[in-house]
Amino acid sequence: MTSTHQRIEHDLLGDLAVPASAYYGVHTLRALDNFPITGIAISAYPNLINALASVKEAAAMANHELGLLSAQKMSAIVHACRQVRQGVAHEHFVVDVIQGGAGTSTNMNANEVIANVALEHLGHQRGEYAVLHPNEDVNLGQSTNDVYPTALKIATYAGIMQLLEAMAILRASFERKAEEFKDDLKMGRTQLQDAVPMTLGQEFSTFAVMLGEDEERLREAAKLICEINLGATAIGTGINTDPQYARLVCRHLSNITSIPLTTSPNLVEATQDVGSFVQLSGVLKRVAVKLSKTCNDLRLLSSGPRAGLGEINLPPVQAGSSIMPGKVNPVIPEVVNQIAFEVLGNDVTVSFAAEAGQLQLNAFEPIIAHSLFKSVAHLRAGCLTLASKCVDGITANRDRLRSIIENSIGIVTALNPYIGYTHATAVAQEALASGRSVAEIVLENGLLSQAQLDEILQPAMLTQPRKIAAAT
Repeated sequence: MTSTHQRIEHDLLGDLAVPASAYYGVHTLRALDNFPITGIAISAYPNLINALASVKEAAAMANHELGLLSAQKMSAIVHACRQVRQGVAHEHFVVDVIQGGAGTSTNMNANEVIANVALEHLGHQRGEYAVLHPNEDVNLGQSTNDVYPTALKIATYAGIMQLLEAMAILRASFERKAEEFKDDLKMGRTQLQDAVPMTLGQEFSTFAVMLGEDEERLREAAKLICEINLGATAIGTGINTDPQYARLVCRHLSNITSIPLTTSPNLVEATQDVGSFVQLSGVLKRVAVKLSKTCNDLRLLSSGPRAGLGEINLPPVQAGSSIMPGKVNPVIPEVVNQIAFEVLGNDVTVSFAAEAGQLQLNAFEPIIAHSLFKSVAHLRAGCLTLASKCVDGITANRDRLRSIIENSIGIVTALNPYIGYTHATAVAQEALASGRSVAEIVLENGLLSQAQLDEILQPAMLTQPRKIAAAT
């Protein structure tokens, strides 16, 4: 029974009126009612929707190749999946990102939308499932328990590639600044105390190197994501599938996604194990921790403008205070710090959800997915924002750098090989007590000549290893 506004669909609980305009069906409608949790629909993650469509397309092609799905149905499903990947009907993927059922509601939502898009392509009305059925045809040879984790891996892989691009942009920004500041001598610090000289370029190059290292770790994690359990069906035994199905569907899915996917050698293990997600979450945490440390450094180095370190200037992007005129705050590093805090929390969530899996299935993959998608997306946005709105516009406060070097006691460390630790300690104590420079005290006490000091205190001598004359 239908009307211009509703159609009646049936499931094991009975009949339910579905909006006639909806591409989703009764199972999705039940989930909408059952899970009013975050208010965030799965359509918030386009990579996931596209991944689900890719899985359904690959399954249709494999089932047709095995003689289990007619050419007409296969063609309609493939057409619908490609339409979805082009953005069609994304707004009809409406179930909440956090849901019970190990992702069943997400899989049902995908089955129904794809079925109804396919039905329209065949010239039928939405809901005419006698012609093409969401479960019998779109979900043929599948279970949520192999579809959902496979789709999560494809979606996550796409997100990782996007994050890697953003990290490379930020790394290049730091590399440009390292080159720009390569001749700017400054004091290094350990435990927030004066240490020994370095260049500002060396300091910025470390930010670039840290990002590069994390890019490599992220690529390694991405390789683990490429192993899928599609073909496992309910618990990994492959019940209700042809013996060739897992191999065929993986081949088709690899071609569709251009991802080097492989089928797990043990589908029972792969269906219950979420170790690759735990590994990825740990790498994302590593990225976040190091990125946050970098932002801490940027905030410290730019602190001031007069009562702090003030060695660099961050580009002003907005007024910093509603009460203090002229105040400008390091808001871009601060927002990246907050992204890092979120990623750390997401990693805890992923860890607990992974640990909570029981027997042949982990029922908590929806919260794992939500956590990973947020971490990846927000880190990507943070890297791009930090590069364009902060790092690209950083300038060196060269007068301040020079003044700190000239007045620093830490420079006495460079004199150790020439005047000895005992004399160097005495010079440092006197400089600290008197406020005079290290060089002045060394000359006054006849420990070195001006020519010797000039040679020893050259920037190139202070910021890299050098050959030291043997003791006599």
